[in-house]
Amino acid sequence: MKSSIVAGMPSRHILFSEILPNTIAPILVYATSVMALSMLDEASLSFLGMGVQPPTASLGNMLNSAQSLTVLTRQPWLWIPPGLLIVVLVVAINFVGDALRDALDPSAVMNMRALSEEE
Repeated sequence: MKSSIVAGMPSRHILFSEILPNTIAPILVYATSVMALSMLDEASLSFLGMGVQPPTASLGNMLNSAQSLTVLTRQPWLWIPPGLLIVVLVVAINFVGDALRDALDPSAVMNMRALSEEE
């Protein structure tokens, strides 16, 4: 970046060629992490009765309806699918964030180019 400043490059060029490529991967990982945490927050608030109100479908509301011991023991189809779906969605979103980080990491691209040139 300092060499671009010394060379007299405009600020826009420095921003888009030096800074932005190095910040996209961490921003995407952070965004996917926030998305997964937001899903967990919504489900937990709905489970506690402070989120989405009961006529509206929500994974937390589905888990909230299965609070009695008889439902937990005799009707597991009411609480297992929403619970598993929450886990699967959060893990999948985190995997997508990690894959995007790996795909957009400029140092990884440079390492892949160096490896392909050696062969």
